[in-house]
Amino acid sequence: MLEYLAQNFGYILVAGVLLLIVAAIILRMVRNRRAGKGGCGHGCAGCAHAAFCHPEAHREPDKSAAGPGARTGGE
Repeated sequence: MLEYLAQNFGYILVAGVLLLIVAAIILRMVRNRRAGKGGCGHGCAGCAHAAFCHPEAHREPDKSAAGPGARTGGE
């Protein structure tokens, strides 16, 4: 077992470093997502997929929630 580790130390080290880098990238993506930041790193102003990233911000207003005397635009 120790002989195997000694012979493949370089491969094991590189694989471990790559694994840590991938884990750090995934962790950062999860934290950004929870903080409400977009996944692409750009603003959502011109993005065609903004409704998928932030569905609560792009939801259609509920017309039935308008109170009495509210203008519905059809009158």
